[in-house]
Amino acid sequence: MTEIDAKIEALVPGWLNLPEIAEMFGVEVTRVRQHVKEGRLIAVRRGENNALYVPAAFIDGNAEDGWKIVKGLPGLLTLLRDDGFSDEEMVEWLFTPDDTLPGTPAQALSENRGTEVKRRAQALAV
Repeated sequence: MTEIDAKIEALVPGWLNLPEIAEMFGVEVTRVRQHVKEGRLIAVRRGENNALYVPAAFIDGNAEDGWKIVKGLPGLLTLLRDDGFSDEEMVEWLFTPDDTLPGTPAQALSENRGTEVKRRAQALAV
């Protein structure tokens, strides 16, 4: 396990594999893979089986009303990718506490405070 992998494991409270997300969304797993390929979701390899997992915090909703990708996440991922972040670095940044938010960028996104998160991401490029 690399240093960044260990850091991510310590920061991210929960994970979902791609088949779990497909079941939640009511779609084929290939559709979830497409979300990852298009950059709408981040998936990192982890565990003994080296399978792709997505931080559970990136999925919003419930079984009754339906599941979706957290609002603002795809645009934020594009911004971070344009800043030169790898997928692992994006996950680390999103789950590292930021006293100015407060909380983590991932928490702020899930609380519909995406504008503040995007401002911080834009400042990283400067």
